Amino acid sequence: MSKDSYKIDMCNGPVLPKVIAFSLPLMLSSCLQLLFNAADVIVVGRFAGSSSLAAVGSTTTIINLLTNLFIGFSIGANVNVARTIGNQDEQGTQDNVHTAVSVSLISGIALVIIGVLTARPFLTWMGTPDDVIGKATLYLTIIFIGMPSNMAYNFGSSILRAMGDTKRPLYFLSAAGVLNIILNLIFVILFRMDVAGVALATILSETLSAVLILGCLCKTKGSCHLNIRKLYIHPTQLKRMLRIGLPAGIQAALFSFSNVLIQSSINSFGSVVMAGSSAAASIENFVYISMNAVHQAMVSFVSQNNGAGKAERINKILFSCLFLVTIVGIVMGGGVNLLSVPLLSIYSSDPAVIAAGQTRLFWISAPYFLCGVMEVIMGVMRGLGYAITPMLVALSGACLFRIIWLQTVFAWHPTQEVLYLSYATSWILTSFIHLMTYLYARRHHPLFVQNNHSRQLK
Repeated sequence: MSKDSYKIDMCNGPVLPKVIAFSLPLMLSSCLQLLFNAADVIVVGRFAGSSSLAAVGSTTTIINLLTNLFIGFSIGANVNVARTIGNQDEQGTQDNVHTAVSVSLISGIALVIIGVLTARPFLTWMGTPDDVIGKATLYLTIIFIGMPSNMAYNFGSSILRAMGDTKRPLYFLSAAGVLNIILNLIFVILFRMDVAGVALATILSETLSAVLILGCLCKTKGSCHLNIRKLYIHPTQLKRMLRIGLPAGIQAALFSFSNVLIQSSINSFGSVVMAGSSAAASIENFVYISMNAVHQAMVSFVSQNNGAGKAERINKILFSCLFLVTIVGIVMGGGVNLLSVPLLSIYSSDPAVIAAGQTRLFWISAPYFLCGVMEVIMGVMRGLGYAITPMLVALSGACLFRIIWLQTVFAWHPTQEVLYLSYATSWILTSFIHLMTYLYARRHHPLFVQNNHSRQLK
């Protein structure tokens, strides 16, 4: 198979089939990445008990809070690489690739320091119960030690996505996912290492995926070739990366902060509800990550076509992605609700934990397609080079709204149902505002202004 066979031509031909061809491997690879954490949750839930299940599950929001800022930088790398590929700027692509990998390694080291130092304080601030906090701290500490590998994989895969290649990350994560599950079973069942075992299995499997993806870039021919000896942060490319990535990272981090507050509210219901929520969140993450694959397709396709000056394809890409993400969200969100009992039973056999998980799945997963719609419209703005506007819209429409909801509606009616309802409400509000900003951008963005001018001349 030739190297070019992995790539998708985003700037020519029918849009929807190519969006599907791009998104499907990305959905599968993202789901495999989620299996790292899901395997942790399943193994400790079945073989180590509810307190270990709650310990692992309650750390997700903290991990997301601290990592999303840096993962946001990888979005900036994806946009920049795709744009320079679209306008056939080989030197710019080379500079972007080496800058992105350099930033990934520095980000990973920074996360080791930040994560290890703040794990226990964050868990204490969130009101983590005494029977959970010790195991949760140990799990977090080990996970953050492996962050350089996590960052290297995320930045490396963003470069491959910009090329139109989502197949090889799937192959790499398949290998890493199998290793993770095998190591989980060995460390927990055979060696009785509890949460330390599943954390160690995760970072070892992430290391494998990082080595594979960096090796792939080193072997890639052309402008996306990675030469380890030429790793360097090019100031111009870093500035462009941060212009897109920093707002995206801040947005994701503050989104995670609002989720930390929600997790704190979940903690107030006790360890049984915490365990049920953790299991449900693990399941619904598979729905989210599948929809997020369409969002990433949106960003990559729009970025390349923006670089190539093909304004007429932007709306086609938007409509194709909206159609696909709605179908994925409705089918998968409805599916996990219909299969809620057997799915939750994978994580725990406790009827109370299963009941708590069903409550969360009903209120969050059923309307989850609304979150996908929100992200796709936000993705077209990022692909066009806008960074601050989608960040401000998302933060006000979702993050700030949820915080206000916690302080008002949930404070008046402190039930699980009211707490979870904040998600769907915020998705509707934010989607509408994102749509208004996109319609405004179409009237003023240079790509569309130039396209309209060309039409008038004809």
